[in-house]
Amino acid sequence: MQIPTFDPFNDPGPDFTALLRRQGVGDALPGGDVTRAGVVPHGTTVLAIRYADGALVAGDRRATSGNLISHRTMEKVFPADRWSGVAIAGAAGPAIEMVRLFQLQLEHYEKVEGTPLSLEGKANQLSQMVRSHLPAAMQGMAVVPLFAGYDRRRRVGRLFQYDVTGGRYEEQDYATSGSGGLHAATVVKLGFREGLGRDEAVDLAMTALMTAADEDSATGGPDPRRGIWPVVATITAPGFERVGDDELAARYERLVEGGEPA
Repeated sequence: MQIPTFDPFNDPGPDFTALLRRQGVGDALPGGDVTRAGVVPHGTTVLAIRYADGALVAGDRRATSGNLISHRTMEKVFPADRWSGVAIAGAAGPAIEMVRLFQLQLEHYEKVEGTPLSLEGKANQLSQMVRSHLPAAMQGMAVVPLFAGYDRRRRVGRLFQYDVTGGRYEEQDYATSGSGGLHAATVVKLGFREGLGRDEAVDLAMTALMTAADEDSATGGPDPRRGIWPVVATITAPGFERVGDDELAARYERLVEGGEPA
């Protein structure tokens, strides 16, 4: 096969997989067409909300491979350390590996220095990890996490959002990520107010995920028959705490019946 050349007026651009598709050689490569990234399980949707006592992170449980549901009970919300948490969206395998390495790095820093890394430092560390993952993201295995924590210096919850290049952006009120993130963000935007209580924040997160599941096929809603509920966790001065499934089930029943949020 002769290596193709292009003049300045026929530049194929930076997308290597598009170049392969254009030359018609994708199927000839080992493993078939490398442009078919849908076989990689992806997880969506996740969100984070700041409320009166700290921050809340939540995520649905569905992972998809193209148009197939590959997992119904995937965990997308993890504690990073005692006072922070990560919610993952994107390629499931690399995302979980990134979280585990992030947890290890924070624990190592605390053991070596004798004090936890500041919340700002944790956010910066995760930004560097996302940036180092950019080559894989360019091949269709992007990881776009949300990071939230309780800042013990300021005594407030803080939220951070990222892009695939490692860009880090602090959000004041809420943040979402994943294929259903736009729908979830609309619900949270309409329901958010300054000084939300813990129960109000949990109800708002559940409503946002339920709405995202109605509009986005890659997002899984609560499944009472299988006992599958979103992962919802609060991060406050005492630390990271996951909301129990029994409480989520009770809140779901009240929300679908049209009752007032707690």
